[in-house]
Amino acid sequence: MITASPSARLSSPATDWREPWRNAITDPAELLQAVGLGDRTDLLPPDDAGFALRVPRGFVARMRRGDPRDPLLLQVLPQRAEHDRVAGFTLDAVGDLSAKAGHGMLHKYEGRALLIASGSCAVNCRYCFRRHFPYGEEIAAASHWREPLERLRADPSIRELILSGGDPLSLVTPKLEELTRGLAELPQVIRLRIHTRLPVVLPERVDDALLAWLAGLPLQKVVVLHANHANELDASVDAACAALRGTGATLLNQSVLLRGVNDDADALADLSERLFAAGVLPYYLHQLDRVHGTAHFEVADDTALALLDALRARLPGYLVPRLVREVAGDPAKRPL
Repeated sequence: MITASPSARLSSPATDWREPWRNAITDPAELLQAVGLGDRTDLLPPDDAGFALRVPRGFVARMRRGDPRDPLLLQVLPQRAEHDRVAGFTLDAVGDLSAKAGHGMLHKYEGRALLIASGSCAVNCRYCFRRHFPYGEEIAAASHWREPLERLRADPSIRELILSGGDPLSLVTPKLEELTRGLAELPQVIRLRIHTRLPVVLPERVDDALLAWLAGLPLQKVVVLHANHANELDASVDAACAALRGTGATLLNQSVLLRGVNDDADALADLSERLFAAGVLPYYLHQLDRVHGTAHFEVADDTALALLDALRARLPGYLVPRLVREVAGDPAKRPL
């Protein structure tokens, strides 16, 4: 295995990331107790609407105690509104299933293919656009990545491979190495893009083995993180980001505009500043994907546009994310 450069290594021995993964909170009542809201079980719905709670304890530690409107808590706590059926909200809001190009592969945009690398996440975000996705049938990592590699070999137009999920970094590093060994035989693929929330919610995942794998890749590397609020970033996330940059990866962030979480100019400006301080460039601010169970998070387009204008007035252009919506069948993200 190629060893990462000293600058790419974490500064101290990391805990095995699988331990905090296994120790995540999965009981909503326990989560409320952990944030000082143990007497507020009235906040909970009768069930989880078919989408279980999962949140690492390190992420919980960043939540404000005693605040039922904490922006991190609202992203993960099941809510009664998830049971509402709202017109225009569907099971497959962005047309993933119609974009299937093989087992675990989506092909929506020219020159790029996306692999559903894993169905697992360290955190279950309540606004997730794939909360109803049939992961059991569509995992690209199955059978040693054989089918997606065969399809990539047959399509020389694909120059960028995107790993998504679930979260691709939920896979152990040897499984990721298995994929990139196969990519070595496909010279048309020049860039690997990894969409992941783990460095934010479970920074322990950025360990020496992962860094060595990234540093040794001959491909251009882009890691797209997902943080929605400045409070999600702490010193452990800063260290993970610094280590990832040390491998030669470009770090971007995409956020989702969420009512009650980040739908004000101060919150969005603070997020952009905090990301850049961690060496991460704001990239996309997504309008909510309209999937069943998420309507209570939606922000009106006119409000979103006013927020973007406010950001442009107070931040340098490189800190203003692109406000976009994904529309099924479009050849690219649609700017607002």
